[in-house]
Amino acid sequence: MKLIVGLGNPGIEYQFTPHNAGFLAVDRIADDCGVILSNRRGRALTAKARLAGHEVLLAKPETYMNLSGLSVAALVQELEIEIPSQDLIVLYDELAFSLGRLRISANGRANGHNGVKSISGALGTEEWLRIRIGVGKPALEDGREIKAGGKDYLLAQFRKQELAVLDEVLDRAKGAVEAVMTEGVSAAMNRFNRRPEDPESGSDGSKET
Repeated sequence: MKLIVGLGNPGIEYQFTPHNAGFLAVDRIADDCGVILSNRRGRALTAKARLAGHEVLLAKPETYMNLSGLSVAALVQELEIEIPSQDLIVLYDELAFSLGRLRISANGRANGHNGVKSISGALGTEEWLRIRIGVGKPALEDGREIKAGGKDYLLAQFRKQELAVLDEVLDRAKGAVEAVMTEGVSAAMNRFNRRPEDPESGSDGSKET
């Protein structure tokens, strides 16, 4: 069974904030699969589903972001996942990417993301697959990037126009999960690691891990 985890903070006050992009992505997958994350196991809300021909367990840790690793490690142990790089996919927000971007990575450092740091620490490895959902501010017309404001921005509610962009990204995040499971990581990276404005045949550094 594949374990698909979305990162975020529990509580209605955090529901539609940038830091909860992972939760929202897993909710979208659950909705499309016709299941509800209502079971509690491994300190997470979970639901079994069938996605792209695979049995999967969808999970949203209830530990709050900074302790996400406690939940992920418990679920990995319960499901007897021996190789996280093959059977674990984690979706989470990425402040370094503007809203609308998506990137699949086979491994990587936390880069200041406490949820990622917690998972790598609990698993004892950075070798686990992640899908990063951009939540940063879009670049200005002259190409200059806007610093989004860190924690205050991540825990503030999305604005209406941002939610419209996010809605499309969540569909692509589900597609990225399906592609990883059916086509393999490399092929999925080639498909999904482009900037939204790149031509269909282009690639945005898909070899990066």
